[in-house]
Amino acid sequence: MRGVGWLLVLVPLVLALLGPLFVPDDPARGAPFTGNSVLGTDFVGRDVWHQVLSGGQAVVLVAVLATVCSYALGVPWGVVAAMSRPRVVDEVLMRPLDLLLAVPSLLVLILVAALAGPGLPVLVGVVALVNFPDVARISRAAALEVAGRPALEAMRLQGETWWRTSIVYTGRSMLRTLAADLGVRVTGALYLVASASFLGVGVAPDAADWAVMVDRNRVGLFLQPWAVVVPALLIVALSVGLNLVFDRALRTGART
Repeated sequence: MRGVGWLLVLVPLVLALLGPLFVPDDPARGAPFTGNSVLGTDFVGRDVWHQVLSGGQAVVLVAVLATVCSYALGVPWGVVAAMSRPRVVDEVLMRPLDLLLAVPSLLVLILVAALAGPGLPVLVGVVALVNFPDVARISRAAALEVAGRPALEAMRLQGETWWRTSIVYTGRSMLRTLAADLGVRVTGALYLVASASFLGVGVAPDAADWAVMVDRNRVGLFLQPWAVVVPALLIVALSVGLNLVFDRALRTGART
């Protein structure tokens, strides 16, 4: 069971990153929802296997980039809020995030994408914006726990710099908490990206995208199930595999 998580992660990742290299430049089309190829054809007669090979990059890369952006902004935001001496700084930084958290993520996704227009960069920004408040609050909670430790107070009394106390020591102490959150956060980003693609936000309605494939081909589910089942299973496998890998890494780190 040790390698199950890695297997679930690697299969979708390899297909997403290397799959487009094996897709013909001008693939032939046939009749919709037939079984004339390996996985049959989709709703417009395209080869489902070719669509699977070329449809993972948007989902995977957008989710990863959005997660990186949300951590790049949210972790410093939470640490500054937790470590600031005037508590009014904490209030000013965190209270607006409470308002953003009160709005459903899918509503934010649809509204911002509708105002900014279509495009993958917009989708990355919207998903990062949706995840940012959660990352900031988790980072603040972890930093507050570290801020109350006697060791940190001793470092301050010894004249250690703000960089050493708030960045180096606090950041190292927060690693396990952030690592535990990272698996859930990437899974959440995958869900949002897939939901956006399913709703037609950020990608073309007929794009080679795993989530779009699930949406557009569901009308022929009983005629050609592979066009829906395969992309859906790849998204689920990547989400489950990431959490298994992170859980395994955290248990190994705890023993060492």
